[in-house]
Amino acid sequence: MPRPEALPRTVRLLLLARVVNRLGAFSLPFLTALIRTDHGASLTTAGLVTAAFGLATIPSRLAGGRLADRIGRRSTIVLGLCGCALAQAAIAASRSLPSAVAAAVLLGLAFELYEPPSQALVSEAVPPQHRVRAFSLFSAAIAAGAMGAGLLAALLGRWDLRLLFLADAATCLACALLIRLALPRDRPASPPAETAPPIRPLRDPRLVSVLATGTAYALINQQTVMSLPLALAREGRPAADAGLLFTAAAATTVLAQPLTRLPAIERLSTPAALALAHLLLAAGLTGYALARSLPALIAAAAVMSLGDLLVIGRAYALVADLAPPGAAGRYLAVFGTSWGIAATLAPVLGTQLLAHAGTTALWSTSAALCLLLAAVHLRVTPRSPDELPAPGRCLPTPRPTPHPG
Repeated sequence: MPRPEALPRTVRLLLLARVVNRLGAFSLPFLTALIRTDHGASLTTAGLVTAAFGLATIPSRLAGGRLADRIGRRSTIVLGLCGCALAQAAIAASRSLPSAVAAAVLLGLAFELYEPPSQALVSEAVPPQHRVRAFSLFSAAIAAGAMGAGLLAALLGRWDLRLLFLADAATCLACALLIRLALPRDRPASPPAETAPPIRPLRDPRLVSVLATGTAYALINQQTVMSLPLALAREGRPAADAGLLFTAAAATTVLAQPLTRLPAIERLSTPAALALAHLLLAAGLTGYALARSLPALIAAAAVMSLGDLLVIGRAYALVADLAPPGAAGRYLAVFGTSWGIAATLAPVLGTQLLAHAGTTALWSTSAALCLLLAAVHLRVTPRSPDELPAPGRCLPTPRPTPHPG
């Protein structure tokens, strides 16, 4: 296997910042548990509070794309991280349910400002053929920080869940400082040409297709993350054990990076790779439904992380490839709203399934949806433009058929 080319400095700095940021970023899965334990809210109320956070992330993601073009990408990233730190500290300091709800909504409004400018920087810094690798490494950077964060969650979560939010606030500020000092200064955006047609991502049917399947995937992902502590508690396990499962998944993501560069995986078309990813997710979720011991749960988490690794690299590279020149940020911002939609629906659906059907039904339903998505990807997901045959080479020129006699 040839040695991969070195990534540009901007991408390497963003990867390092991701690691720093994720060291404390395991507070969010425990938001529902904190609302229940510290504020005495019902399971349904706790789910609605988390859903309010998710709803607030939708305008946050769109604002991140717009602010990146207006005030600059570095400035938008720093603004989002500082906003997250403020909101995390407010959640930790909340002494009533209304104040916790207000802080959760504030967190949602700041939470996604970071994503569109950072993803656009990656898509523009590397050539199209290296985008899958770059976005896969982004997921590995998140996982590298998550390994420490999962252990931190397992440790601090047993003592006081509020400490998780304070740790997250501290790492957000550290990441903001790193970005501010290390990334080059923003350049003023050039005004769009008056003759250029307006770019409307939602009028691109290819992006709409990817957004639909991406939202379904994000719903499964967020429901798993947000429901896992509650599901463990329902089965009589400490909710903080979710931190150990998150750490196992993160370690798998880091160690499995070379698998994404295997020729057999690289040769897969984007629809086929995404279908395979969802089969792995279905297998991991089935493991969650059947597992009765911590080692079995850890194995299921590791299998799921392999599916997540394939999805992230392929999906974001596909969206960046589909975007017209100069529109990667807007395309990625629109695609990223899938996470806000999922974060809104997941806690409501997850808590209702847990309350009325139990953990087995929660994980089994999610596994069935993954199997359905695997089939859907093979039929509706577009190929990346780089995977399509070059014009003039898609079909061979037919030879004349000789007539008998």
